[in-house]
Amino acid sequence: MENILSLETMKEGHDGSGMGLILKNLGGELEELKEYPILSGICSNDGIHALDDYMNEKGFKLLYTWTPKIKPKVGIEKRDYYFARVYDYPDEYKDKSQDEKDDLLLKTRLALRRMGEADESIIVFSFYPDILTLKEVGDPLTLGEFFGLDNSNLKAKIVFAQGRQNTNYAINLYACHPFFIQGYGSMTNGENTAFVPIREFLMSRGFSGYIGYNSDSEVFTHILHYTCKRLKLPLIYYKDIITPLKTSEIEQREDAELVRFLKVTLRPLCIDGPNCVIGFLPDGTTFMVQDSKKLRPGVVGGVKGRIGLMSEECGLDRAVPDRDRTKDVFPMKYDMVIVSPDAQEVKVWNQLQGWTTIIN
Repeated sequence: MENILSLETMKEGHDGSGMGLILKNLGGELEELKEYPILSGICSNDGIHALDDYMNEKGFKLLYTWTPKIKPKVGIEKRDYYFARVYDYPDEYKDKSQDEKDDLLLKTRLALRRMGEADESIIVFSFYPDILTLKEVGDPLTLGEFFGLDNSNLKAKIVFAQGRQNTNYAINLYACHPFFIQGYGSMTNGENTAFVPIREFLMSRGFSGYIGYNSDSEVFTHILHYTCKRLKLPLIYYKDIITPLKTSEIEQREDAELVRFLKVTLRPLCIDGPNCVIGFLPDGTTFMVQDSKKLRPGVVGGVKGRIGLMSEECGLDRAVPDRDRTKDVFPMKYDMVIVSPDAQEVKVWNQLQGWTTIIN
């Protein structure tokens, strides 16, 4: 609810058409189950039976179920069943590598999505350890109360919340930020006018997870996944890929050969905003990065152990009012702000100057 109340202070920046929440590094009743994959979604009464049959057939064992304590609210159409279900892996996967488990979870999520897509009987947002996702159409503050989050023992150290549905396409829960794939998540403020070439490039990579694209912002999550998981590059190169430097600027870099190579080979992934992107990695590292041509508002600040990444200062004031505001960071065209997994350190990576700011 603290994040949702911060969204409420920024209400002029969103239209109340929907809300998405991703919770990571879970506490409360799910703290002891973080090593097991959590399936988050919505089902109709018929859909939940189909989901159970599929999961049983594939050998997943249900360990625990979390469901929100729904409080009916005017203007929100209640669906049959909201859930976060914790499963144990099929026996044959328990000793497999994490990559093999990741592929199984992705394959399972996509299969369930296809099963329910025509009639919305099954809507699945994520299936991954230590990740819980909630999404619904409506005003964020009203939705927080609808889901009973104002009186819940559900806890998380990393909470991503966005209070807006899709801007340019039909309202669809798969279009609601934040987005997630195999440990990587992001949400965006802005409009991605380079959406089509990016989508086409990603879909040509032969990776089954690069599908959907009900929102032009989902590609930011997939570029992040492609950069760090598929290409196994450090996070800083995400910035170089989506906002490549000029040739004369690249020559100033110690790693100029690699940066030049990425610019040439991954040119279709260059974005054209305005965009401000906030994301996270599997280890809990979070970041904020700007489109280099048309900046959106963005600010990072807080106290040790409690850092906010917001689109507006008033949201940060609501979340961390007792911080030293002189240390707030406003990333500009060359910057990427990176927060350590335990929120003990804030660093700024600048494409031209390297690490420029470290706040402990």
